[in-house]
Amino acid sequence: MEKKTNKTIGQSASVFAKGEKINSSNFTGTVWVNMMGRTDSIMHARIGNVTFEPGARTNWHSHPGGQILLITGGKGYYQAKGEPARLLCRGDYVEIPPNIVHWHGAGPDSEFAHIAISLNTDEGGVIWLPPVSDEEYRSIKQ
Repeated sequence: MEKKTNKTIGQSASVFAKGEKINSSNFTGTVWVNMMGRTDSIMHARIGNVTFEPGARTNWHSHPGGQILLITGGKGYYQAKGEPARLLCRGDYVEIPPNIVHWHGAGPDSEFAHIAISLNTDEGGVIWLPPVSDEEYRSIKQ
């Protein structure tokens, strides 16, 4: 098994490797992803360590099988469509029911890291939607 080195999130060391910088139209800003574990038909889950630079975020999206976010560092936000954004800090978690349209990402002045667990992947993969606009992002009560 290959050993991956730890990277830092702010002042504290991350438990998991930061991963590879991604280039995807499903994200705004700079994001790194370290996919962990096997992707197979037994567990029906995908697990990844995701690290966002300040201001980086996902597009609006949903998961047919739901998702869990375990916050491991920094300060960020989660917002379900039609609801106010929720501040997230290390030690927080979010349980996202199936098919809830949402986004998550870093605050404007902090890196943000979480373990993202996509559940029941046999129900289907992520459904990506348009980006969170700069106006929507700036409207968060900081």
